[in-house]
Amino acid sequence: MAKGFDNKERFALSLEGGALSKREQLGDQGSIIIVATDAPLDGRQLARLAKRATLGLARTGATSHHGSGDFELAFSTGNVIPHYPDAPTFTVTRLADTHLNPLLTATVEATEEAILNALVAATTVVGRDGRRAEAISIPTLQRILEDHAVRF
Repeated sequence: MAKGFDNKERFALSLEGGALSKREQLGDQGSIIIVATDAPLDGRQLARLAKRATLGLARTGATSHHGSGDFELAFSTGNVIPHYPDAPTFTVTRLADTHLNPLLTATVEATEEAILNALVAATTVVGRDGRRAEAISIPTLQRILEDHAVRF
């Protein structure tokens, strides 16, 4: 993690009355991550893919807390399963586990990129009871990244 962005400093900021709300300090917010693929995977392989999505979430600096409600779901369109088959059995294609690594890596990278894209593309919103979530200032973000020698 880049210098100046660790959780201890975030916690210290919150103790000093910084920008973190009580809700942010407790970490009771969650994320929903959906992984979709057309690779022919079975349920066990899809569960493995879904677990890797949390690594992409972690790469953005997020952590899971008690009560966070994070969950991941993966599905595949790689097989067509007949709704009312004529025959009592049908064939399903499945990717061999020995060829799963590129998909596991892609899941981590795609999750990280999707989260970062969503953060940068977000706009300021006002919600219930006037709660306001400010959009990230792109010039400020660029300055912070440059100050911490992060190349993009």
